[in-house]
Amino acid sequence: MTQSHPRISKAVIPAAGLGTRFLPATKATPKEMLPVVDKPAIQYVVEEAVAAGLDDVLMVTGRNKRPLEDHFDRNYELESALQKKGDASRLAKVQESSDLATMHYVRQGDPKGLGHAVLCAAPHVGDEPFAVLLGDDLIDPRDPLLQRMVEVQEQRGGSVIALMEVAPEQIHLYGCAAVETTEDSDVVKVSGLVEKPDPADAPSNYAIIGRYVLDPHIFDILRKTEPGRGGEIQLTDALQQLAEDEKIGGPVHGVVFKGRRYDTGDRGDYLRAIVRLACEREDLGPDFRTWLRSYVAEEM
Repeated sequence: MTQSHPRISKAVIPAAGLGTRFLPATKATPKEMLPVVDKPAIQYVVEEAVAAGLDDVLMVTGRNKRPLEDHFDRNYELESALQKKGDASRLAKVQESSDLATMHYVRQGDPKGLGHAVLCAAPHVGDEPFAVLLGDDLIDPRDPLLQRMVEVQEQRGGSVIALMEVAPEQIHLYGCAAVETTEDSDVVKVSGLVEKPDPADAPSNYAIIGRYVLDPHIFDILRKTEPGRGGEIQLTDALQQLAEDEKIGGPVHGVVFKGRRYDTGDRGDYLRAIVRLACEREDLGPDFRTWLRSYVAEEM
């Protein structure tokens, strides 16, 4: 019989990275604030959490990340100016980000890796399962990955990670999972994990993408986890311990994602994400697609 587990309400978004791949743009601007069409990337992530029913959001930040807090706060001067102009459309867009969720912030301090960033959330999360969303992966709202992960965790307990099949030559860019099938076609049992393996040593071509639903026992493991690859505390290493011993915090399952994902982690994929999202917008798409076809035809 399927067991019911506590409802998840909290989401953690690590956002303390330096964004070195986007320098000099990120010298004074957080990478999470770079626009994807006309919204910063981080807003898409918060919207995804809220759509999955997680309206208590903790952002793990660092130095020079104050614009993140400002974006999700009220801006009374701007709102007043828009009201006086009678610009209701733009006023609604400005207010949308501040009304999305209950936002909380904590600073990571030393940049010791994703595992350490997640550990910083322990006082806020407490003894509840919670979600972690990385800002480099934008998931199309028409493909509700996080909602499915929450559903699987509530049914099966333990932790749930998002997996995506990638070409074998790309697996060294990701954490990788060894898996076993289950009765659900989109759910696998995770028996092992390794961070950025050599393709010859990879247990599969299932890559971990930036969505997790975690059992709170992960915090106890992270407190004892030694720095791993890159000299950082790796979340993958802690999840490996959970996968090895279900008695610690339940099993680890993976939801295999086959939907639309926009990778904003490097410059090329960031540009491709903007083009794809702009093409699909009702207000921008028709004119933009026409221009794009013309541009490509001329260049070719």
